[in-house]
Order: sequence, then C-alpha cells, then structure tokens
Amino acid sequence: MDWAGVLQYWPFVIGLLVTGICSGIAAGLLGIGGGAIIVPALSTALSILGFDSDVVQHVAVGTSLAIIIPTGVMSARSHNKRGALDGVTLRLWVPFIVAGTLIGGLAAAFLSGDALRIVFAVMAFVIAANIVLGFQTRLMGHLRGSAPTHRISAFVVGFISALMGIGGGSLSVPTLVAFGARMHAAVGTSAAIGVAIAVAGTIGYIASGWGVVGVPPLSLGYVNLPALVLVAGLAALFAPLGATIAHRLEQQTLKYVFAAFLVFVGLNMLWEVING
Repeated sequence: MDWAGVLQYWPFVIGLLVTGICSGIAAGLLGIGGGAIIVPALSTALSILGFDSDVVQHVAVGTSLAIIIPTGVMSARSHNKRGALDGVTLRLWVPFIVAGTLIGGLAAAFLSGDALRIVFAVMAFVIAANIVLGFQTRLMGHLRGSAPTHRISAFVVGFISALMGIGGGSLSVPTLVAFGARMHAAVGTSAAIGVAIAVAGTIGYIASGWGVVGVPPLSLGYVNLPALVLVAGLAALFAPLGATIAHRLEQQTLKYVFAAFLVFVGLNMLWEVING
C-alpha cells in the first residue's frame, strides 16, 4: 500500500480516538458504558469507508460491546471507591443480565442493520421520556422489594442492550432508580452491570458473525479489532474523569443530561435509517 492508501485511513483513526475520549467520559458520567456514542460513530465511520450497511451496524454494535468491557471496569472501580456500587443488587442482576444478553446477541444475526437502528432509536426516546416524566417509577416502584421483578428486569435489560450495543446503563439506571436507588448509586451499579452485559454480548456477536462475508478486515465475527484497541484504550483512560464529574453534579442535573444525550443519539440513528 502506498502513502496515499495509508493516509486515506487517518480521518477514520482520528474519529476513533475522539470517540474513545468521549465514550470514556460518558461511561463515567452516566454509567452507560459509552455505547450510545460508540455505535453511531463506528457505524458512520465504517459506512464512509464503503462497507455494506447491514454489516456495518452489526459490526458497530458488536465492537461497541467489546469496547465497553475495559471502559465499564474502569468506571465501576471509580464509582466503587466512592461507595456508589450496590453489591446485593449486582449479585441479583448479573446471572439474568448475562442470559438476556447472550440471547440478544445471537438474535441480532436475524435482524437487518436498519432494524437494529430503529430498535436503538425507539428505546433511546422511551428511556429519555421516562427519565424526565418518571413513569417507570410509578409503574414499578411498588415492586422494588420483589426479587423476581429484579430478575425479569435484568433479563429484559440484557436482551435489549445486546440489540443496541450499549452497556445497559440507559436501561438499568432508570430501572434501579425506580426500585429506590439514589441516582449516583444507580449509575455506579449500572457501570458494573455493564461489564457483564459487554462480556456476554461480545461472545454473542463473535458467534453470530463468525464466517459472515463482508465484515471489515481484522474482525472476529462482528467485532473489529483495530476499533476495539483504539477506542477501548482511550475510553478506559477517560472513564474515571467522567465519574469525577458525575459526583460533582446534582442528581437532577445528571438526569437531564442523561435524557438530552439519549434524545440526540436517537435522532441521529433515525436520520441514518431515513438517509440509508
């Protein structure tokens, strides 16, 4: 490959570096694992490079889940140092989160790229509306002491998170708040839950994408290794900064930042579908 061939990838590399920094801060700030930034960014970058739109979205989601593993670990550690991680809830949720995520990751192979984008956008709007209006608390608040409700919620969060390519914070944070957790504790516990989602989801996307034709070079199934290394490295470094910012904000402010962020991401996904 000549210099011209090498240079054409620099915008992609720079975009991945910026994505890593932003997703890391978002992971620590909102407990979301950064997937809401990583998925649209990777999808756009890979589309610009000319890969098939269906393959692009699956690779973006699968790679996002793999990237969330180190990001979630760093974010969870930072929150744990501040006493914002609920071990009892974590032990209750993790087995059912893993089951839901594995099934969701395998089911994604049967959905088109646009179907995954629509799932992402619709869920982002629903979650944002719930954060602002608080209808989930009214519907589920009285069930906060029910272990079966926690387990069912964990399974659903894992399944949907696998289709969206997120660490589950967008779903688990408001759910934990509805069950009575304070916002900071919900964000911290969600970061740890996101690690379980990311590990299970990554396995699912590697399996479902194994042998698929048209994926970018240096990919394991639907997980692209260059994007994983570049974004994950910076995201893990910047996640503690996001956690520090989160603990300096009022809980109400944190909720509105979360909601606005999700609306923006949902609109971006719908725009991709319309212009696809």
